Amino acid sequence: MSKNNIFMELVLRKSNQRKNAQKLIINTPNCIVEERFVKIGGIDQWVTIRGEDRNNPVLFFIHGGPAATYSIFSPLLRSWEKHFTIVQWDQRGAGKTFRKNGKDGSGTITFDRLTLDGIEVAEHLLDHLDQEKLILVGSSVGSFIGTIMAKRRPDLFHAYVGTDQNVSPESQKLSYQMTLDGLRAAGNTKGVQAVERIGPDPTRWSRKDFNQKNQWTIKAITTVPNMITDIILPAMLSSPDHTIHDFIDIFKGMNYSLNLLFDELLAFDVHKLGLRFELPFFIFQGDTDSVTPTAIAKEYFDEIETPYKEFVLIKNAGHLAAFARTDQFLDELIKRVRPLVLASNMI
Repeated sequence: MSKNNIFMELVLRKSNQRKNAQKLIINTPNCIVEERFVKIGGIDQWVTIRGEDRNNPVLFFIHGGPAATYSIFSPLLRSWEKHFTIVQWDQRGAGKTFRKNGKDGSGTITFDRLTLDGIEVAEHLLDHLDQEKLILVGSSVGSFIGTIMAKRRPDLFHAYVGTDQNVSPESQKLSYQMTLDGLRAAGNTKGVQAVERIGPDPTRWSRKDFNQKNQWTIKAITTVPNMITDIILPAMLSSPDHTIHDFIDIFKGMNYSLNLLFDELLAFDVHKLGLRFELPFFIFQGDTDSVTPTAIAKEYFDEIETPYKEFVLIKNAGHLAAFARTDQFLDELIKRVRPLVLASNMI
């Protein structure tokens, strides 16, 4: 999406919001549509639950960022709600949760704290929805949290589905090289020089280096939807559930959370959790993801031991594959994950 197209999105914002509000209406007999604050980890945290049949399997999304709420993507996932109950959670420091609590009320933000919160949300959902287990989906930075949750509490989940799967500092190193390669292939001398100045060692990056590297990574790959201009901004601007004040708080929360999580984020290595998982483990990865490179995710997948596992490429997708290619992602969930849930419920 060009700058002109972003301008048009702004011009058409109210119209698109009305269209999406209409799209999001669910009036099936056994539907569930809830959005409210739930007391989690001692503070109010925003949780939305949507689905056409509350007896369907529950998909619990752990969003990325840090603090990049995925509740803006609800209209994109409307077709999913026929087959699954979709739960979105604005984590501590994110979105409406951050707006409610602010910096002073958010408490400590670490991956361990977010994991404890996520487990508490999962337990709340099981009780509230009268379900035995959930399907856990961890995306991008949220895949760190999701992987820890799957490791610690496999009893809560039918399966773990990692997407935009983050693995270790090796992910950042390969992402850096892929960015350089893409910029060189495009003849983008300015970008090459900027990325070379940052350097290949993530342990030496500042927050500014990290942000700039990611910006160039997104620009370097032009064969798949751009995660900012084609996915995030249109969804944010057309969300009927988010005001301009919400957008401001989303960005404030992202900045605040990254400050607190930055060192931990760049050093995190999921291998240290151990390579054995006691639940079915899936990775649905964009085939050309250069932010969390697909090759590193596949290497990790090959190493882990689980009762059942599958690695699936989402075609013509980079980062945020679930929202770039919603139809294929849904098809893979229905074909590969949903049958495990239905079989489990018959036992």
